[in-house]
Amino acid sequence: MTILGSRSGSQILRTFLPDQTVDLRGAVYRVAEWSAPSPIEVDTDLVRRHLLREVGAWIAHDTDGGMGDDLLRNAPVEVVELDERRGVTVERYPQVWLCGACKRIGKSIERRCACGQRKWGQLHFVGIHDCGAIITPWIRRCATHDDVKVVIPKSAKAADITFVCPVCNTLTMQGLGFNRPCACGNGSIRWNVHKARAVYTPRGMVLINPPRPEHREALKLAGGARKALIWVVEGLTATGPGDVTAKQTREEFLKKLIAGGIDPTFAETMADMAEKGGQLAKPGDHPIDRLSAQRREEAEREAVDIAMALAESRTPTTALRSATPGDALDVRYRNSYPAALARAGIDGLDLVDRFPVLNAMYGYTRGEDDPTKCRLVPFRRKKGGYRLYGNLAETEAFLVRLDPVRVATWLAGRGHQLPGWAAGDKDPVAARVAVLQSALVPTKRDSPSTDTAGTDVLKLVHTYAHRFIRQAAVFSGIERDALSEYLVPGHLGFFVYAAARGDFVLGGMQAVFESNLDDLLNAFVDAEHRCPLDPGCSRGSGACSACVHLGEPSCRFFNRFLDRKVLFGAGGYLRMQVR
Repeated sequence: MTILGSRSGSQILRTFLPDQTVDLRGAVYRVAEWSAPSPIEVDTDLVRRHLLREVGAWIAHDTDGGMGDDLLRNAPVEVVELDERRGVTVERYPQVWLCGACKRIGKSIERRCACGQRKWGQLHFVGIHDCGAIITPWIRRCATHDDVKVVIPKSAKAADITFVCPVCNTLTMQGLGFNRPCACGNGSIRWNVHKARAVYTPRGMVLINPPRPEHREALKLAGGARKALIWVVEGLTATGPGDVTAKQTREEFLKKLIAGGIDPTFAETMADMAEKGGQLAKPGDHPIDRLSAQRREEAEREAVDIAMALAESRTPTTALRSATPGDALDVRYRNSYPAALARAGIDGLDLVDRFPVLNAMYGYTRGEDDPTKCRLVPFRRKKGGYRLYGNLAETEAFLVRLDPVRVATWLAGRGHQLPGWAAGDKDPVAARVAVLQSALVPTKRDSPSTDTAGTDVLKLVHTYAHRFIRQAAVFSGIERDALSEYLVPGHLGFFVYAAARGDFVLGGMQAVFESNLDDLLNAFVDAEHRCPLDPGCSRGSGACSACVHLGEPSCRFFNRFLDRKVLFGAGGYLRMQVR
């Protein structure tokens, strides 16, 4: 196999996917397949649930290629990663040979051009359709001389390209073809430069995937999603979900007994006895029982994400200790850190030195970035079902959780009703449950202009995460584009993790956490919050590339739901009085 070059695994994940065209050594190729990729062990049910959420917009408009129905029918789903020894198989595409000397269109690269040179390149234009088709241009040759050359204009429009005979100068074609129907029968082919975003837009997702399945099993035995939700709502005060003192429900108790090998019939008898003895939870025993079914499901999903992310390691700021009690560092941990956290409106900040994050690409689109106008083309397995191309990494991360009482007060000040919580209430559990019940967080494709509690919560958490990443990059010495976000907005938090790309400095986040986290948080509050493009930026969306935006794919929300005013405007979160 010919080796045409090498790329990092994370770069291949986004730029060398099946049916994607790429530039290699001055030529254009199309990716045929990943050669013998290695399977990644994942929680298939978790991946399927995330997929259904990600492709929801295409499902709603029936442009998902049947993926939604297949996932609901439990179609097989596998996640694979690159085998770096075997790499990726590519093929020359499009096979329209262009002489680099005279611009003639040749029939074969094995022969010399009529000008005597053998400097064959390729025409960089391809035809595409929303269904996922990609077409090689057909060039009409001179009927008399069987020859043709291209005259490329200064514009990048395919319609402006002219083809003429180099012998008699007769015009043979204008453009690459107009209204050429696609084989699918639903429209015409469009022509574009092969590297244009409209030609191939990869679609992917990020999810937390614990590298060892015993973590998932441990959570199930500890009480499952309900226990994880209670743990998060109570502020992660216990070491883990299994250490939460809340009683188990009858369903959780039965699952634990059956998983331990107890006969189901005998397990039912034991559950009856435990229920009569008051050892099992009753409806309404915990504030989370007030959540509606829809809000409860979403809250439990995010809580499980947090539990799985912290399953390997977790160090809260309250656990920091100096080797020499009473020294300057110890005083910093006891005094400066808590003050800086409170000033920044943070309820808790944890270091996760083994954050298990999975990047997975599930398909691509051609055309506009709109599910109503383009069709999703999912990657399929040859044996049926779906294949995701991924990259699993364990990396450093911060978990940042905002003060629930302060957020609830901020939301109430913006006119939102929070049932179960009243102004002046200082109970953080009640505040968290009230926010979970009231704030229906929009999806990444919803309108940011909707005036709801969920939209405000997402804008607050998302804007906070972007500003935090910008400051953390400075203090940790990590390139900004090497830091990414993972939002859990329902629980008023987010992860900032060092992605497996860019100039990632191992230990940079830990060094900040253990040495000068207070400096980072104070800079977060005090650093310039105006935009160089003000007043235009503030009069618009309140966020742009000069002040808040992050590069792709560091931001999973396409730099939407951002507004500096939620932090620093009149009544902004960081303008509120600190308790």
